[in-house]
Amino acid sequence: MIWAYPDVKLTLLLAAIFCLLYFIYLGRYWAINRRLEVEKRRLFTKIVIRTSYFALFLIAFTGPSIGTSLKEIKEEGKDIFIAVDLSQSMNAVDIGPSRLQRIKFELKNLAKNFPSDRIGLIIFSSEAFLQCPLTFDQSVLQLYIDGLNTGLVPNFGTDLNSPLRLALERFESDESQEIKAKSIILISDGENFGDDLEDIGGKLNELGVKVFSLGIGTESGSSIPRGNGLVIDPQTGRPAQTVLDRTPLQVIAAETDGQYFEISDEAQEAGNLIGALEQLEGGVTGSRVVEASANKYFYFLLAALALSLIDMMLPVKTIKL
Repeated sequence: MIWAYPDVKLTLLLAAIFCLLYFIYLGRYWAINRRLEVEKRRLFTKIVIRTSYFALFLIAFTGPSIGTSLKEIKEEGKDIFIAVDLSQSMNAVDIGPSRLQRIKFELKNLAKNFPSDRIGLIIFSSEAFLQCPLTFDQSVLQLYIDGLNTGLVPNFGTDLNSPLRLALERFESDESQEIKAKSIILISDGENFGDDLEDIGGKLNELGVKVFSLGIGTESGSSIPRGNGLVIDPQTGRPAQTVLDRTPLQVIAAETDGQYFEISDEAQEAGNLIGALEQLEGGVTGSRVVEASANKYFYFLLAALALSLIDMMLPVKTIKL
């Protein structure tokens, strides 16, 4: 017999609590009725019934598996490109400790939720670069995420088109024959200085690639740190301000039948993004038949319920007058 939930300590603890409470019950019962004649045989019967169904409840709780059965498991896969904005505005601290540091934390958590899917990493600002190709290797991906910083790319404004076009090219040139669900996670504060997104959105939609955009920042915005000072706006001579611009991120998500999520002072939706990706149906890459143990907990549970009903409906008299 195999146990699905073999928590010995918890099982023994529950059994000990039951014994303790039942002995207290018997002691009080005996004290109250010490002057009356107690039918010991019937009292013993009552104890046996209650102990039996409590033991059956414990067995059902631990999930006993008896025998085996054959199950067909379908292997599904997703290809996910994560495109991260590394423009100077991602150093803003309106989202602590900074926009980029918060994104790195969330990406590590996101990657751990998809160990059986291929994930790639694209970095961009005014240009886009492939930092990590699609891979199953979580350790390599985590290493690249750790190394993200705004010094990795040229910073002459942000072009949201560039990472999307690069991801599209990679999907189209993928030599893998497996049919997989394809998606892009586009992470940025949304300040787009490139072309309109309708054209690339249409091409991605034709290929069946969904864009899940994640906006980070606040409407009130923040100045942009640089070294020991701030980034200065050359037009005004004052510290440059960066704010969250949701519109382009919402547009590209809508164009590709994806979704928009946000990390701001009003919303913390990184978990919702993970949930949306989990619900995305991956392409079936194959199937295999495995031998699985059959959990028979319900037999023990039904027996315990039957005994408990008998205990309630047909009480055993313990006092003989």
